[in-house]
Amino acid sequence: MKITGSPASAVNVGATRVDAAAAADGAAANAAPGAAVSSNSGAPAALQSEVLKPAAEALRAMPDFDAARVAELRDLLSRGELPFDPARLAGLIQKFHGGR
Repeated sequence: MKITGSPASAVNVGATRVDAAAAADGAAANAAPGAAVSSNSGAPAALQSEVLKPAAEALRAMPDFDAARVAELRDLLSRGELPFDPARLAGLIQKFHGGR
C-alpha cells in the first residue's frame, strides 16, 4: 500500500486563512537575505514563530522543576512517610511507553 499526500495548501492562523505556498513564496521573496524559511512545512519561520509565540513564552516562564518540592518528596520517601508501590510504577511506565 502506497501512502501519498501533499502538505496542506492553506492553514488558519487565528481568524485569517493563509495560503501556505504563497506565504512561503512571498516570505522568501520579501525576506531579508539569510531570513529563515521552515524546511518541514514550507511556511515561513516568522509565521510559525508568531503562532507558537504564546506557548513559547509560557514555557519560558515555567521553572525547569521545583527543587524544593523534589527535596521534600525525597525526604518523605526516605523516612517511609510517602507510600511507594514499585509494581504500580512499573505498570504505569509500561502503559505510557506502549507496553502490554
